[in-house]
Amino acid sequence: MDREFLIDLFADFGPVTIRRMFSGYGISADGINFALALRAGLYFRADEATIPQFEAEGSKPFQYQTRAKTVTVNSYWQLPAWLFDDTEDLGVWARAALAAAQRAALKKRPRARKAKAAPKKAKRAKQATRPKAVKKKSLPRKKTSS
Repeated sequence: MDREFLIDLFADFGPVTIRRMFSGYGISADGINFALALRAGLYFRADEATIPQFEAEGSKPFQYQTRAKTVTVNSYWQLPAWLFDDTEDLGVWARAALAAAQRAALKKRPRARKAKAAPKKAKRAKQATRPKAVKKKSLPRKKTSS
């Protein structure tokens, strides 16, 4: 899939941003990535609310192979082939994928804040184990006569 094809495909959905990502493209709207065009497949963001629709269509989650195993990414599911011919229905599925991506973004926000707080605690723990520095008293200076 090329960039122009994707722009035409999402015409009924609305404006999208298409960026190079891995071996394909990441597709976003309103600054949120909701689709991936990879390896001749189009994958939409999915969650517990939308996965049953993908399963009913016989779609599978995105998978890739490492040297040791096959990794399944359950948050992105392959778009049913018939939607490539029906851009109006594709727009409905794309809005559902964007909603799933927005829900996922809301769930991530609290974790990001906690992750930033953790290093401070570790730093404080290190400081607590260090012996306190002894302040050196400054010696009085001799008065010199001029």
